[in-house]
Amino acid sequence: MIQSQRPRSNLREFLSGEAAGGILLMTSAALALLLANLSEETAHLYHLLVHAQTGPTLTPKLGPMTVHLWINDGLMAIFFLLVGLEIKREFVDGRLSSWERRRLPVIAAAAGMVFPAVVYLAFTSGDATLTNGWAIPAATDIAFAIGVLALLGPRAPTSLKLFLTTVAIVDDMGAVAIIAVAYTAGLNSLALFAAAIILVAMYVMNKSGVKSLPLYLIGFALLWYAMLLSGVHATIAGVLAAMMVPIRKTPAAPDAIDSPLHRLEHAIHPWSAYAIVPLFGFANAGVSLGGGAAGHLVAPLPLGIAAGLFLGKQFGVFGAIWLSVRMGLATRPKGANWAQIYGVSLLCGIGFTMSLFIGALAFPHSPLLIEEAKIGTLAGSVLSAVVGFLVLRFAPTRKAPVPSRKPA
Repeated sequence: MIQSQRPRSNLREFLSGEAAGGILLMTSAALALLLANLSEETAHLYHLLVHAQTGPTLTPKLGPMTVHLWINDGLMAIFFLLVGLEIKREFVDGRLSSWERRRLPVIAAAAGMVFPAVVYLAFTSGDATLTNGWAIPAATDIAFAIGVLALLGPRAPTSLKLFLTTVAIVDDMGAVAIIAVAYTAGLNSLALFAAAIILVAMYVMNKSGVKSLPLYLIGFALLWYAMLLSGVHATIAGVLAAMMVPIRKTPAAPDAIDSPLHRLEHAIHPWSAYAIVPLFGFANAGVSLGGGAAGHLVAPLPLGIAAGLFLGKQFGVFGAIWLSVRMGLATRPKGANWAQIYGVSLLCGIGFTMSLFIGALAFPHSPLLIEEAKIGTLAGSVLSAVVGFLVLRFAPTRKAPVPSRKPA
């Protein structure tokens, strides 16, 4: 049987997968919130399930593995592997392959990370114990954001979806760098050396023309365990391993069946969109909203996170785009008006997955602060999603010209 070329482009598969995955993520997060707040029995059952010990003890630092640890430190490494593959593809052979294409997304993403951090620090400046959470509102959840855009149908121009995706990919690069540098402590030099050896071996395989994906996946698994022991967060292994996977450039084509990177990305993406990210949302969004939750919401930590996501993101992203266009550094996305660009800037404030992830890393020894960080992340993300949706829903759209009829 002759194998035919995929009829759909990698980008279309990505957007459709992220849209469906984003809606599934919303559903799983809502289910977690429901279970955590429906009754004491369901809340107990939820926490019992999420924190159930499964073993083994992979490192004394973490202790016996639990469902929560397997999801956050194990499955999320696969999610970061996909993130790394997407970053490499975009920089080598995609929308970020030239500086002209990179300029606006990079500027917007950078401002969209700096402004939320500044807003967060302004709200928490009176408490030095909260400073470590500065990066929590700096991330954008691409699955959630694209899921909201999918609900708008044709009212959201394709150019905006592409722009949002590109900004989120650059944003992911920044988040990965932050996790690797700011949230790493107690390094194990021997394990770090072993990780470096594994990475060099994968690099040599790439340069030697080895294209066997199983070999790279074995290298990824070994690198993940070495990173787990080293003190650098294990999920960083996903991004580093992705950089070593070979890619075949496909100018003027969406992807190539004989390109190892494209094949691995196609294989992982459905698992990430439909299983890993929703599982992460379910395992991390179950925060109690009863009792003193209203008081927690106005505490400095959740208020700083919510304000950073909702205010910092929109001012940073929209302001950077407006200034770049006014100064002639870039042109705004084709077919999109300023109201729609503002709506997408609001959607960049949906930091759900990455913000929850960084929140757990920022306060590893304080369950109370982790819960407050969850409340702030949920509040800021939901507010950004709802207001962004409403702005895009009622923003004026360009109507296609009606073809003129020639008289008979």
